[in-house]
Amino acid sequence: MVNEKLELLKKGISEKESVIIAFSGGVDSSVLASIAYSVLGKKAVAVTIKNHSFPERELGCAKWVAEEIGIDHMIVYLDELSFPLISENSPNRCYYCKKEIIGVLNSVKGKLGFNVIIEGSNASDSCSYRPGKRAIEEAGDKVYSPYIEFDVTKDEIRQIAKELRLSVASKSPSPCLASRFPYGDALTEEGIKRVEMAEDFLIKLGFEELRVRDHKGIARIEVHPDDLVSLLGMREDVVSYLKSIGFSYVTLDMKGFRSGSMDEIL
Repeated sequence: MVNEKLELLKKGISEKESVIIAFSGGVDSSVLASIAYSVLGKKAVAVTIKNHSFPERELGCAKWVAEEIGIDHMIVYLDELSFPLISENSPNRCYYCKKEIIGVLNSVKGKLGFNVIIEGSNASDSCSYRPGKRAIEEAGDKVYSPYIEFDVTKDEIRQIAKELRLSVASKSPSPCLASRFPYGDALTEEGIKRVEMAEDFLIKLGFEELRVRDHKGIARIEVHPDDLVSLLGMREDVVSYLKSIGFSYVTLDMKGFRSGSMDEIL
């Protein structure tokens, strides 16, 4: 079944003749980039949009994976916080941000003279709150979502990534840092950077699945339930560091890590 879907993806992408891939370096976009490069060569270019909410650690990963694949890689900078509809952080923030990102990608596509933008929404996304989906739908035939067309799930994408021997096949998802703030709390460069530094610190301590949520200066740490005891054993170091970068209080979410916990109130 997975091999069949891989062949469908190859065929669907090859028919576009020239593509740019919205490339974060995560599993979904890396599989698309690898397939596109295999069937289109230089007529496929990976484009990473670097904004404040995209961590430096993820940019480093995107550079590495693009080099691993062999695909041409462009990095384009976008100051998303200059757009009030994004920085005010409403529940529709992702919609407005996705619209701006698609606009930038469309400009790159035009400059290259390529046909279409490819993005990595998949068949499993319908289970979560994703206002950015509307922006993709509004873009019409400018944006192609091959995983949606061929009903490819997140688990199947990971299986394909293993088939393609991509180093990111088991990489944990890393949504943008704006998702660490409650809706309605304005996004600032300083606040986003503080969360990024806090998560980088915990990653260096050996934690993989984690989030640091910022509730007006109170850090709410989410780690996998199996890691709760380990984190408590490092309590003093964690509290000391997070306070040193500007958090007033440091708390541990007893429910543990779960993606999209800020959406639970919606």
